[in-house]
Amino acid sequence: MNNYGIDIWGDDNFIIDKGLVKLNYKTNPSLLEIVKSVRKEGNTGPLILRFPHIVQKQIDKLYSTFNETITSYAYDSKFYAVFPLKVNQFPNHILPMLQSSASLNYGLEAGSKAELLLAMSYNNKNSPITVNGFKDKQMIVLGFIAKNQGHDITLTIEGLNELETIIEVYQELNLPCPNIGLRVRLHSSGSGTWAKSGGINSKFGLSSMEILQAFEMLQKYNLTNALKMIHFHIGSDMNSISPLKKALKESGHIYVELKKMGADGLDSINIGGGLAIEYSQFNRNIQYSLKEFSNDVVFTLKDISEKNGVKPPNIFTESGRFIASPGSVLIAPTLELFSSEYNHSNIRLKEKNPPIIEELYFLYNDITKDNAKEYMHDSLEHLESILTLFDLGYVDLTDRSNAEVLTNLIIKKAIKLKDTKNDRELKILDDKIQEKYLLNFSIFQSLPDFWGIDQEFPIMPLTHLDKDATRSANIWDITCDSDGEIPFKANKPLYLHDVDLAKEEYFLGFFLVGAYQDTLGMKHNLFSSPSQVNIIFTNDEMKVESFIKSQSILDIFEDLDYDTTEIVDKLLSTTNDNDLKEKLEEYLEDNSYLKTTQIEERSSI
Repeated sequence: MNNYGIDIWGDDNFIIDKGLVKLNYKTNPSLLEIVKSVRKEGNTGPLILRFPHIVQKQIDKLYSTFNETITSYAYDSKFYAVFPLKVNQFPNHILPMLQSSASLNYGLEAGSKAELLLAMSYNNKNSPITVNGFKDKQMIVLGFIAKNQGHDITLTIEGLNELETIIEVYQELNLPCPNIGLRVRLHSSGSGTWAKSGGINSKFGLSSMEILQAFEMLQKYNLTNALKMIHFHIGSDMNSISPLKKALKESGHIYVELKKMGADGLDSINIGGGLAIEYSQFNRNIQYSLKEFSNDVVFTLKDISEKNGVKPPNIFTESGRFIASPGSVLIAPTLELFSSEYNHSNIRLKEKNPPIIEELYFLYNDITKDNAKEYMHDSLEHLESILTLFDLGYVDLTDRSNAEVLTNLIIKKAIKLKDTKNDRELKILDDKIQEKYLLNFSIFQSLPDFWGIDQEFPIMPLTHLDKDATRSANIWDITCDSDGEIPFKANKPLYLHDVDLAKEEYFLGFFLVGAYQDTLGMKHNLFSSPSQVNIIFTNDEMKVESFIKSQSILDIFEDLDYDTTEIVDKLLSTTNDNDLKEKLEEYLEDNSYLKTTQIEERSSI
């Protein structure tokens, strides 16, 4: 049976048992069980399940691995970590994460004024806040306010003008100065899709000359003790660790040189993000382990520091993707199979059929494993003949339809009977008879990285996992955009099940969607974020908490700065029927996702 690569990407968070995807935690509830419990309240659209215990597992793993490495190498400094708010700002993710990781002093990273205000509001006491990205005077003032409130905050300088503003605000407010970090522009760059975020041509960071100028400015205004950190980032989701080793050596020597110049307060290196997640369902792309990652960081910085006679730096990381990705699963119900016309029930044999149709019907009924390829070749030839005869006017539309349905069914049988993995010809045909699964979700809203950068996400059905999946699947979303699909790829095939949607619902799960997908999702066709819930466990009892309903249509209009009162007035004033007015009001308060009659009838399941 197909396990959809769960042994590659799953990290033991999920298991397959009795044909169902189950959570590998506590009572091992199935995802179908969780979905049904949410749908009892009538929530029939797409759904995001958040699992705070998985996020906490990632945080614990990060801290324990680095701390074990620090102990084993007798490294004379500490490990710290912060979560970049840009990765996922939703309260259903942030608040449980901060609560469960308070004992570790897990902090937050902010890249805008709004994110900084969130960090100031919710960050755990004694946990660090780092501030990256371009800053204006207001944002720097917020940094001083945060310092005055008792936060351990570091403003990372992206340009000399920001340092000038810090000095200006310091003189104006007469308040303690926040910690200052220097983002350095390294020659080293990362690997993978986001490698361009590092390197000498990076958007961010100071050159060697600017680092020297910055330190001279700090000396001039007696602020050298405020310089606490140097920071670099060479790329997100690095599949190779080699670029990191180069960056560590380069940044380590910059740290040492600044210490020798008199930067006595400098005590930390922030290595940014980049710790990868394995998204692939087919083969492992990440070429290192978390243990190797931590070993390389600690050993390299210790080696450089010892050789130069300085205390090694505290190590900061901002690996948000590693923390957030595994903790969220997108669930979408299948609305329709667009290839359902190629079913046995749609064969329309007449009392007298053309001989070719009779032959196709015989092939369909007589096909076996031994003759499967022969019959498949015959059916394809017969279909070509029927199409030619139809163009010449010798057979009618019913005959053409029968030929298409029978040929498609014969190919499906041949693929099911034979092993497509080792048969190139069948693989090619598999690609040609894709089944179109229409799902009630928007790729643009819920999987923007798939649409934008062709990011892989593990996809699997929640049920039928004890049965063969034989349908080569092409997934369509409900947007009116041709890009709203996940096409079948012969080199990375997705196979799904043959289901009767009149009798059962068929849900697909999209895994590892916790990083960036929520925050980057767009309101294409005015679809809002899916409803979302947190799944927690108290005394081994599963609970569904923190339900956030998908935005209503009126909410979306308001986000776009429409006058919603005017819209309601315009719609209702031109409708005299009270029943119709009630429907309009009801629909405006609902979301844009589809609700078929079939699903509405089953919403109480």
